[in-house]
Amino acid sequence: MLKPLAFSVAILAALTAGMALADPAAKPTDPQIAHIAYTAGQLDIEAAKQALDKSKNTDVRAFAEEMVRDHTAVNNQALALVKKLNVTPEDNPTSQALTKQAEATHQKLAGLSAQTFDKAYVDNEVAFHKAVNGALSTTLIPNAQNAELKSLLQTGLKLFQEHQQHAEHLAQQLS
Repeated sequence: MLKPLAFSVAILAALTAGMALADPAAKPTDPQIAHIAYTAGQLDIEAAKQALDKSKNTDVRAFAEEMVRDHTAVNNQALALVKKLNVTPEDNPTSQALTKQAEATHQKLAGLSAQTFDKAYVDNEVAFHKAVNGALSTTLIPNAQNAELKSLLQTGLKLFQEHQQHAEHLAQQLS
């Protein structure tokens, strides 16, 4: 059950990130990109807080603390940038789908025992970071028009690639 959960999250996240590409004329705008990126970060913060509430594993808790710290910092930079640019992030089907899937995953994880939770949470983090990193690389960064937004997304991608590697290493430890 745990592997299908992570797999389904990865597939849905990849599909929702690709929704903007389904119609080439419907490439995401900078306000939509800002909203998608901020939403993804906020969802990972919420997932990490759930892990901090539920997990007893020191490595899982340390990883969750890293997610809260790093995603909060990047989201704060994003908020400062949109304020500076006087841009209002625009809700869109991709950020809505990410939020809906994250809520479903949160509910599924909430029903697991602490030990089962740890593996499922970390597997989900691997899948989530793969999907977000893919969306950043193939959709969000290439379509960002503002140079400062593009630069922030590129910086975030490097950090989130490190998160993915950390999650993959932790998943191996928990296997």
